[in-house]
Amino acid sequence: MRKLMAGIIAASMIATMFTSYGYSSDKNIIPIEPILMKKSALESMLPKDAKKNTDTVTELDVIICEYGENTKDWFLGSGMKGSNFVTKFEEENPNIKLNLEVVPWSDVYDEADKRIRNGNAPDILNIDTYNEYAEEGLLLPVKDYCPTKLYNDFFSPFLDQSSIDGTVWALPDLASSRALYCNADIFKEVGIDFPTTWTELEDACKEIKKYYSGKIYPWGIDMTTDEGQAAFSYYTWGNGGGFVDNKGNWEINSSENVEALEFALGLVEKGYTNPKPATQTRYDLQDMFSEGKLAMVIGPNQLPAYVEKKGGNINMVPVAIPAAKGKTSSSIGVMDRILVFKNDGASDQDARNEAIGQFMTFFFEPENYTAWVEMEGFLPVVKSGVKYMAKYDTSFGAWLDILDNCKFYPTEKTEWAQVKKDIIAAEQNALAGNDVKKELDKVQKKLD
Repeated sequence: MRKLMAGIIAASMIATMFTSYGYSSDKNIIPIEPILMKKSALESMLPKDAKKNTDTVTELDVIICEYGENTKDWFLGSGMKGSNFVTKFEEENPNIKLNLEVVPWSDVYDEADKRIRNGNAPDILNIDTYNEYAEEGLLLPVKDYCPTKLYNDFFSPFLDQSSIDGTVWALPDLASSRALYCNADIFKEVGIDFPTTWTELEDACKEIKKYYSGKIYPWGIDMTTDEGQAAFSYYTWGNGGGFVDNKGNWEINSSENVEALEFALGLVEKGYTNPKPATQTRYDLQDMFSEGKLAMVIGPNQLPAYVEKKGGNINMVPVAIPAAKGKTSSSIGVMDRILVFKNDGASDQDARNEAIGQFMTFFFEPENYTAWVEMEGFLPVVKSGVKYMAKYDTSFGAWLDILDNCKFYPTEKTEWAQVKKDIIAAEQNALAGNDVKKELDKVQKKLD
């Protein structure tokens, strides 16, 4: 995968000097005897961040997924202020050459598997999954190449999603999540603040309904077959519950979940929501919000672009999803990953790891990274990225808390596909008047 290319060594004196200062060598370098010497005392005194010999170039094979029509132009064309990622990276890191390809999502799995079978796995791969590669022993642990400063910049819930038995095997590259979007003009007109707790949410709904005499729906709920499991997560996570317990065991009918779902249904019964939660999808809710007919809606970070496309002129502000008193707000997290494959044939593992670390550092540099994330329509997975974007959009700072408290669907469990359907059915039965606890008990019974 990574190949070392040495410059021509004119004399053994120069070669000896290079060796004394710890410059790497491999089988492709002209075999001058002094290069084979052990590290000198002088070399051991050098700082760990001493620069590598710029005459030695590390090549990295990189595969990036094609997220949109501008991805290829960004990495290889002129979409990065008249230049591109590869050119700018190599200008700043002359000791590294990037062999970078942009591959469509529809082809990336086959391309990666083909290269692995041929013993030519990429050094760096952008993809969504990681488990199979890690379990087959193909990946390099993140700690081996990621600089500490950068590692600590990631939102921990996203790193945790690539961890097996305490070892993190992949870095997140970008994220999507949900926030509570509020129509700021409605809140200003009614004279109320954005809610942070369930109590405040009920109070806000009451005031909005009263002020507009029911002409504007205060709160949106989607318990349809399209995404009813999302509604379940918003309320149960916000009450300290969820799909599984702390050990990863299914816990659908916990007391926290029952209480959370009863709270959500109470909002419907009091007329604080859209009238048909069982059939009105998130897109219906987003349309209502775009038209100014809905004061609050939980939506993805792409919602502002959706509203603009629909012709809406909404002064919208993202805030954390309200939680029960004393509980932590949580939202759904979605991400893709960057994997690094092992290369046992590399003659200088330290040089390779350092080069990969330089790639990651440049990739996640706020000015570079946030422009790419915005272009692709996603969210940063590093705190520095959110802070950078918040400089020119102060409301964007809300994502710091939202992303730092994200949770994920238990999609790794084989039962998930059926559980999702059963939860939605339970919600809809409860909407029709059935007892919440009995409905959740039925879901849990199938899992015990």
